[in-house]
Amino acid sequence: MENELTHIKSDNTPGMVDVSPKKVTLRTACAKSIVLVSEEIAAQFTGDDIISKKGPVFQTAIIAGTMGAKKTGELIPLCHPIGLESCDFEIELKGTEIHIKCTCTVQSKTGVEMEALTGASTAALTIYDMCKAMSHGIIIKETKLISKTGGKKDYHLNE
Repeated sequence: MENELTHIKSDNTPGMVDVSPKKVTLRTACAKSIVLVSEEIAAQFTGDDIISKKGPVFQTAIIAGTMGAKKTGELIPLCHPIGLESCDFEIELKGTEIHIKCTCTVQSKTGVEMEALTGASTAALTIYDMCKAMSHGIIIKETKLISKTGGKKDYHLNE
């Protein structure tokens, strides 16, 4: 019987999935992270960003998230390194929740779910770092895949 785990080879050693037989298609993935901040931090919102002693929080999170998404293949074992063609962020404050959406796109043989998840996670961690001088009562509530298209099957989370 052949091993059913995708990252374990027949000799029980770890390995990357062989994507060489796959076709190159346009692949897109969107992930979301939510960061819960204190009212004190939310009060620093100026209409388009939160300004901390370290600088503009959302703008810095976008840069860090993009860098994280681009380095996903270096951070996640057995994840294929891919050249992202697009990495976009939407960050907004809703009460005391900061909603981060990261959407990644590539023409490739493999998907970009991990890149979108890494981008959203890195942006969330950056928000924590940028705001921790104001309060350590910051909670990264969740990170989840919202959608993916272009592979064997599409996925859309029903929220």
